[in-house]
Amino acid sequence: MSERAVQLEIPAGAEFVALARLVVSAMAAGETQLSDDRVDDLKIAVSEACTNAIEAHGAADTAERVLVRCRDDDEHLEVLIEDRGAGFDPSELPEHPPVTDPDRLNFERGLGIPLIRALVDDVEFSSSGQGTAVKLVMHHGEADS
Repeated sequence: MSERAVQLEIPAGAEFVALARLVVSAMAAGETQLSDDRVDDLKIAVSEACTNAIEAHGAADTAERVLVRCRDDDEHLEVLIEDRGAGFDPSELPEHPPVTDPDRLNFERGLGIPLIRALVDDVEFSSSGQGTAVKLVMHHGEADS
């Protein structure tokens, strides 16, 4: 299989998250070896990353668009979501109690990044004052999670 790629720019509005999810799903369902469950995991991770990017744009009061790039080759499917918000340091995020801890119910927000990390094979966050890029990777042929 040769490399395939698609790029999408979406307005920073919640109503466009579904479009990003649909494009990534179409790429993943095309010629990849990902099971339906793994594609569903990727769609959730993309939704979380796009939602964070949209919130970053709102906080930065920018009209720029969120960029979603999806690239597929023989080894993996990679999705890159970029925003132009203020950026953040993922290492400074607070630790959440385990899901079995009743205190976890006190956390209504902030579960997106731990969820993303649990759903994809690899994730990378690159952040600066000019925005954040989140790279999600799903390897072909890996056992279902």
